[in-house]
Amino acid sequence: MSGQLMPCSPQEISSLFLFEKLTPEQLGRLCSEGRVEQFEPGPVYTEGDPATCFYVMVEGTVVLSRRVGADDVEVTRTSQPGVYSGAMQAYIGDRVRQVYNNSMRVTEPTRFFVLPADTFAAIMQEWFPMAVHLLEGVFFGSKSTQRAVGQRERLLALGSLSAGLTHELNNPAAAAVRATATLRERVGKMRHKLAIIAQGSYTPEVMANLIDIQERTAERVAKAPTLSPLEASDREDTLSDWLDDHDIQDGWRIAPTFVQAGLDVDWLDQVAAAVDEELLPNAIGWLNYTVETELLMDEINDSTTRISHLVDAAKQYSQLDRAPYQNADIHELLDSTLLMLSGKIGSRIEVVKDYDRTLPKVPGYPAELNQVWTNLIDNAVSAVNSVGGEGTLTVRTALERDMLLVEFRDTGPGVPQEIRGRIFDPFFTTKPVGEGTGLGLDISWRIVVNKHHGSLQVESEPGDTRFQVLLPLTAPADETPEEPA
Repeated sequence: MSGQLMPCSPQEISSLFLFEKLTPEQLGRLCSEGRVEQFEPGPVYTEGDPATCFYVMVEGTVVLSRRVGADDVEVTRTSQPGVYSGAMQAYIGDRVRQVYNNSMRVTEPTRFFVLPADTFAAIMQEWFPMAVHLLEGVFFGSKSTQRAVGQRERLLALGSLSAGLTHELNNPAAAAVRATATLRERVGKMRHKLAIIAQGSYTPEVMANLIDIQERTAERVAKAPTLSPLEASDREDTLSDWLDDHDIQDGWRIAPTFVQAGLDVDWLDQVAAAVDEELLPNAIGWLNYTVETELLMDEINDSTTRISHLVDAAKQYSQLDRAPYQNADIHELLDSTLLMLSGKIGSRIEVVKDYDRTLPKVPGYPAELNQVWTNLIDNAVSAVNSVGGEGTLTVRTALERDMLLVEFRDTGPGVPQEIRGRIFDPFFTTKPVGEGTGLGLDISWRIVVNKHHGSLQVESEPGDTRFQVLLPLTAPADETPEEPA
C-alpha cells in the first residue's frame, strides 16, 4: 500500500533517534533517495510479502501484528517517533529470505520516512561497514547457536526420557523375573505334593474330587474381590483360626495367600467335606501351591502387560513408522507423553486429566506436538518442584471457538509479570545455569505458531499458571494430512 507523498525535511528527520548523529550531507542524501509518505488509517504492509521498504515513523500511531492461524495477533502499538520496521535485514542481502516478518497498520493519519530496501542496504554498507559486519555476525551466529543449542536441548530431553523409560521398564521387568523364579519353585513343590497324594491309597473318586476342587480354586483366584486392609486382616484371622482348628501346620502363612485368592471359610468347609480327614493337610498344601502359582502367573501377566504398554507409549511418543503429517488424536499424544514423563513427574505431583473426549482429531505433526507437550510438562514440573515438590498438574482439552485447546495448569509460583513477555524469546530462561537452555518455549512457539498455524499463550498468577495451546481443526489448503494406520 502506498501513501501520499510529503516534503522531506532533513531537519525533521534529524530529530529521529536513528538519524540524530548523521551529517548534513548524509541527511540530504536520505531525503534525496528516500521519501516521506503519509498513510491514512489502514494497512501499510502485510506479513509474508516481499520486504521492499524500510519504514521510520515520523508522526502518528502504528500497530504491528503477527499472523496466528487465520487471525492477526497484535504484538506492538506505539506512538513513539522514530520507531522503525519493514526491511530491517536488507543489508544481509539474498542470504536470507527478504519478506516482512510482521504486518503493520496505522490507526490515524501517520507519516513515515521510507527508504527502498536496496537503498537502505547500500547506505548501511557504505556508512557503517563495521556495524554491518557485526550485525551479520550476530544474526548468523545466533542462528547457528540456536540450531546447535536446539539440537542439544532435544538430546537432553531424549536422554531424560530414555532414563525415565528405562526406570519405568525396570520395575515390571524385575517383578516378572522374580515372579518367574518363585513360580518355578512353587511348581516343583506342587509336583512333590502331588506325588505324596498319589502314593496314598485314595480312590479315583477322591482324586477326581481333588482335581475338581483345584480347578474351581483356580477359577476363584481370577475372580478374587479387592479387599480393604481391615477386611483382609479380619479374614486372615478367621482363616488362620480355621486352619489351626483342623491341625494344618503354618496356617498363619497360608491364610494371607488364601485371602488374596478370594477363598473363605465356607470354601474350606467344602474342601474338608470332599476329602478324608487324614488327606486334608496335604490337600490344603496342594491347593496353597495352586493358589500361589495362579497369583504368580497373574503377576507375570501384569508385569509383561505393563512393559507392552510402555513400549506402545514409546512408539506413540516417537511416532515411528507413521506419516509425519496426519490427523492425530490429541489425547493419545498427551497420554503417551505423560507416561513417558511419569518418572520425572514423580508421585508427589498429582496429575489430573480433564479431557473432552468428544473432540475430533486435528491435522498436524504428532512427533513435534509431543515435543511441545514435553517442554510444557517439564516446565510445569520444575515450577511445582521449586515450591516444595508437591502440587497438581492439570491437563485440559476443550473446544474454544473454532480451535482445539490444550491447557497445562500447574500450582507453581507463577511467571512474574515483568518477564512474561520474554519467556518465548530464544535463550531466555529462569532456570539456574546448566539446567535450562532457554529454547524449550521458543521451540514450542515455533512448532505451534509457525508450523501448525496455532497460538501459544500463558496466563499466570501465584499458584495458577496456565500454558494454552490452540490448534486449528482443519488443515491449510496446501497441506493434506494422512489418516494414521
